[in-house]
Amino acid sequence: MTALTIWTNAFLTNSAEALLIGATASHRLIIAGKTDHVLDVGVLDPRIFEAEIVFGQPDPEAVIRSSKLRWLHLSSAGYARYDTAEIRDSLRNHSAIMTNSSNVYDEPCAEHLMAWLLADARQLYPSYENQRVARGWPQNELRMNIRLLANQTIFIVGYGAIGRRLAELLAPYPVRVIGHRRTPQPGASIRIVGPVELWDTLAEADHVVNILPDSTQTRGFFDAQRLRRIKPGARYYCIGRGTTTDQEALATTLASGHLSAAYLDVTDPEPLPPDHPLWSVPNCYITPHTGGGYANESLRIAEHFVENLRRYERAEELVNRVF
Repeated sequence: MTALTIWTNAFLTNSAEALLIGATASHRLIIAGKTDHVLDVGVLDPRIFEAEIVFGQPDPEAVIRSSKLRWLHLSSAGYARYDTAEIRDSLRNHSAIMTNSSNVYDEPCAEHLMAWLLADARQLYPSYENQRVARGWPQNELRMNIRLLANQTIFIVGYGAIGRRLAELLAPYPVRVIGHRRTPQPGASIRIVGPVELWDTLAEADHVVNILPDSTQTRGFFDAQRLRRIKPGARYYCIGRGTTTDQEALATTLASGHLSAAYLDVTDPEPLPPDHPLWSVPNCYITPHTGGGYANESLRIAEHFVENLRRYERAEELVNRVF
């Protein structure tokens, strides 16, 4: 096909960048300045307006203003900053499409959640805290708090690629897995509930897993009422976006003992300030947005784009199309 101009500001390692350069040799590749992390939009580079294909985290205003753009591929799974009426209209007016990198992140996020579920079941965090501080021998207390995953109900809210992979990882365990989607779709391997059944299902769940993306419909989704509706003694996990949890309500619910623990990989804001109350709330365990991370993440991001580029060159359907 005719050579295209590809613009990128994706956060890539040297080896991933080398792979991208080699794979796009038949096109014109513009590499913008390095960004500080995978979600950083960096500074506006005017060369973006020369590109038919944009890969990375471009300035949303540039996406709206670009008249040449035909395909936007995000280097992240989340796309909240690009999910606006202005961007949708601009892409539609130019017959352009947008894809994301969901396939890069479903496995690590599902493994992160699985690690939390097992760490919680075996009380590994409290055991480590005892080793770090008290150095006692709370054998009986810990054994009384350890639970088997067997017969537990795990409710996945925001059931998509990550949720499906988590359900697969849980398959060897005799657990009850339920998914929630705003619009349930047929053909799922587990029971899927919609908004009408959300309230009752929260009350059944031993583990509530929040994988919701950020949007106007999901911000503050887990508010005080929904957190209190969760079964007493249950555990809450958030690996979607921090904006979907009312953090003040979560802190209150944890302090009251209604929830036995919370595991957060995302917060609002990020980074979470060192003096933020969530750091010191009992039984609140935080990882610094590492759920989707792994050593060759950057290489996989580049590979995923190249896989889609080959599809684009052949006029085939692209993977992880958003709209």
